[in-house]
Amino acid sequence: MDDVTIEPFDLAGRATEALAVQAAAFGLSGEEVAVRLQIVGRHALVPGVRAFGAVARSRPRSAGQLVGFAYGMPNDRAHWWSSVIEPYLEANGHGLWLDQSFAVTELHVHPDYQGLGFGRRLISTLCAGTSLPRSILSAVDHDTPARTLYRSLGYQDLARRVMFPNTPVPYAVMGAPLPFPPRP
Repeated sequence: MDDVTIEPFDLAGRATEALAVQAAAFGLSGEEVAVRLQIVGRHALVPGVRAFGAVARSRPRSAGQLVGFAYGMPNDRAHWWSSVIEPYLEANGHGLWLDQSFAVTELHVHPDYQGLGFGRRLISTLCAGTSLPRSILSAVDHDTPARTLYRSLGYQDLARRVMFPNTPVPYAVMGAPLPFPPRP
């Protein structure tokens, strides 16, 4: 897997490829992908959005296959995601995490490339470029490899059993100070 690089990613221009990775990693239906494609298009226009891809290159100067991606932006309380998680954070005494935080919006690695460190490299690169003092994200509220990764970077649960509209699966909202601690 030495031919996979982490590099800036054209979120708007490669949204279809990114969502194919997310669909494979998260088991999304075609209908869910279509809805998320519109969301990603809007996110690509948000000031301060940052996006990185894990790109497998089989030969020099190849455009490469996208095998993972991450993007995020400075959190804004007016955004939909923040409005959903705010009551949960407030109830747990963590409402201030909505301010001065970099929100990791999406992080997905294709199943064929999971467990090889690309998720860690993506989120580390994504968050290293912000001057904000902390990061927040949401993840499925189960013990998963993703949650293990986030905990290893210093993320802690700020709220659990967070319910987003139109999904029966509970999420956890997690937060970590930035920069991440050095890897042992």
